[in-house]
Amino acid sequence: MLAVDTGVVEEWLSEFKTLPEASISSYATSLKDKTALISSLYKVIQEPQSELLEPVCHQLFEFYRSGEEQLLRFTLQFLPELMWCYLAVSASRDLQSSGCIEALLLGVYNLEIVDKEGHNKVLSFTIPSLSKPSIYHEPSSIGSMALTEGALSQHGLSRVVYSGPHPQREMLTAQNRFEVLTFLLLCYNAALSYMPAMSLQSLCQISSRICVCGYPRQQVRKYKGVNSRIPVSSEFMVQMLTGIYYAFYNGEWDLARKAMDDVLYRAQLELYPEPLLVANAIKASLPQGAMKSSKEGTRCIQVEITPTSSRISRNAVTSMSIRGHRWKRHEQPENGNDATELGNFIIPEISVTSVAGERTGNGEKSRALAENDVQHLQGVQETATEPRTDSKGLPEIRRQKSVRKMMEDGINSSGRVQF
Repeated sequence: MLAVDTGVVEEWLSEFKTLPEASISSYATSLKDKTALISSLYKVIQEPQSELLEPVCHQLFEFYRSGEEQLLRFTLQFLPELMWCYLAVSASRDLQSSGCIEALLLGVYNLEIVDKEGHNKVLSFTIPSLSKPSIYHEPSSIGSMALTEGALSQHGLSRVVYSGPHPQREMLTAQNRFEVLTFLLLCYNAALSYMPAMSLQSLCQISSRICVCGYPRQQVRKYKGVNSRIPVSSEFMVQMLTGIYYAFYNGEWDLARKAMDDVLYRAQLELYPEPLLVANAIKASLPQGAMKSSKEGTRCIQVEITPTSSRISRNAVTSMSIRGHRWKRHEQPENGNDATELGNFIIPEISVTSVAGERTGNGEKSRALAENDVQHLQGVQETATEPRTDSKGLPEIRRQKSVRKMMEDGINSSGRVQF
């Protein structure tokens, strides 16, 4: 660690102690712009043997319990790096050098599990229903959902998942270690939108390190320092993927892609279903090309939002349009020849009862033809070489032919012809 970094950290430690109460708010706002200080604090945390580590952890804890929102977020941005340092020291079984980091993590945990009055908090999460649109999905894109009795009974019902109350911890052990770290990472993910780029980079890097240390992929990644395997829980890996998914669309595509591959690699080795499901879902939803987002602003996921106002297309088929279409058909002038032409053939429709049914339109009833129209159609039938064999016209034409043949053969039928 350079002397310049040491001087910056020492100045920061003494500055806050002499700060008046009225200036805390403006001081907290100016902290996020001090990139040199933040970089120096990362170097202190990464050196467990540094003499400045203990006062830095104490100062960060004072920030967190001060109640100032900006100071709280300033401490949260170092949480991924603090977790990695604690897990790395725990894997090497040198717990004495991680006492201040463990105390800081436990202090933040014990502050977060209670409210302002000191009662245990119960966190609730509402699972959205797929039958209702959200910023992530449209019900129409999922497909047809059968309206069964069971589906209708569940429509509109929201499922709520509760987390807590969490017990207070006085020390971290192998049994409760990842229960505490998972909850801390959940608190970190709740403030992801306020985290700077350096914190997102740290999250992706420590996620890769935790998942591949002690495995053959560590040689591929060329990670040095910790060679033993670090045990992880399924819930902790899901929380890591939550932060990694945010980093994809906020300027850290390459690091996030590498971290997601490493988490998926570890989940496959451990056969954890939850991280496998989340990692594969994230991988399937990513765009084909890398997103070259700028560091100035955040990226957002483009989704299609259902319009609030109902819109009817001009070409939509409604009852009024059907009525108007029907009225136009009635207003059309009648032609002398009601036969329909199809290509070069004239297709008649003849009735033996001297009533020819005109080809029915949309909802139109058949109209009776006059006697002269029937005779005209009969003349057309005689000139037609090959009449259409339609399912409706076929019986009628055969009957008319049989009557004509009987008359041509000289058979005079008295009265009505029976068929």
